[in-house]
Amino acid sequence: MAGLRIARDACMFTDPLQVCVAMTKHPVEARAFWVAAPGRGEIRTEMLPARTAEQALVRTLFSGISRGTEALVFAGAVPQSEHARMRAPFQSGEFPGPVKYGYSNVGVVEEGPAQLLGRPVFCLYPHQTCYVVPITALQPLPDGVPPGRAILAANLETAVNGLWDAAPRVGDRISVIGAGTVGCLVAWLATRIAGCSVELVDIDARKRTAAEALGVRFRSPAEASRDVDLAVHTSASAAGLATALDLAGFEATVLEMSWYGRERPAVPLGEAFHSRRLTLRSSQVGAIATAQRPRWNAARRIELVLRLLAHPELDALINAESRFDELPAVLARLSSGGEYTLCHRIVY
Repeated sequence: MAGLRIARDACMFTDPLQVCVAMTKHPVEARAFWVAAPGRGEIRTEMLPARTAEQALVRTLFSGISRGTEALVFAGAVPQSEHARMRAPFQSGEFPGPVKYGYSNVGVVEEGPAQLLGRPVFCLYPHQTCYVVPITALQPLPDGVPPGRAILAANLETAVNGLWDAAPRVGDRISVIGAGTVGCLVAWLATRIAGCSVELVDIDARKRTAAEALGVRFRSPAEASRDVDLAVHTSASAAGLATALDLAGFEATVLEMSWYGRERPAVPLGEAFHSRRLTLRSSQVGAIATAQRPRWNAARRIELVLRLLAHPELDALINAESRFDELPAVLARLSSGGEYTLCHRIVY
């Protein structure tokens, strides 16, 4: 935590919005993180396109690493069948590399429409110091949502869509298996449903601190309640999925939110899977949940997500921070699985 404190102090000594606006206008170059080849990242310099009247220039304040997906991208583990579907909105290059990938960027508008100038915004943009995008790609942050917390927007959007797919009911017993960032957010949202009893289940006891900060009960798999009405799996491990199936009660739903890349996890569909008449279904944020689709679109969903980010307890999920120049080494460490991190914030 000492390194986190030093980085945060250096960043926060002055208002980041003031620092950003004070920078040179009309930049012609940007620095961006690229996966140069599987297992190797680098910072590259690139020219920015000329801005049109329908576009804005944004200078990045923070970006967030979506650990599960970005670790797979860094390792070159995106299956060829998913290359098109896994493209990020402003991705450059192709899988497995070289590729510029990411989708959790928070910056401030330096050039563009008067109503956006100086406004902090969220954008589904990769890790890059500044960029030009259509103004329709920008979501202004609501009052009360600090830019440093808004990097959680992409993960929270995944959690919202997952609960829409799961359709929990008032009073349900809910188990969330996997206390990573998405799992924590799913559990936090579920606790806000009247009468629901929610447990966050993980083998790593260090995640108890984040769960308690969010007001969610933390349990090891051995301690977890059984016969639940809904089990949501987010751990991206075969063992976690087996736990979810084991905890589910008669005719319960097991929602699989993990993405395994090229891995083919063993799914234990023997034993009591059929006699308990379990429903195993998937959820993926790329499509609005079926029940919501007639009335919701991506813009309405992200507006909801940004409003939800006004809750300060969510800061507990950002437990690591690094400078932009450190990003190649950071992603190498995270993809190896040897470092404990929930959400890792990159500071510009």
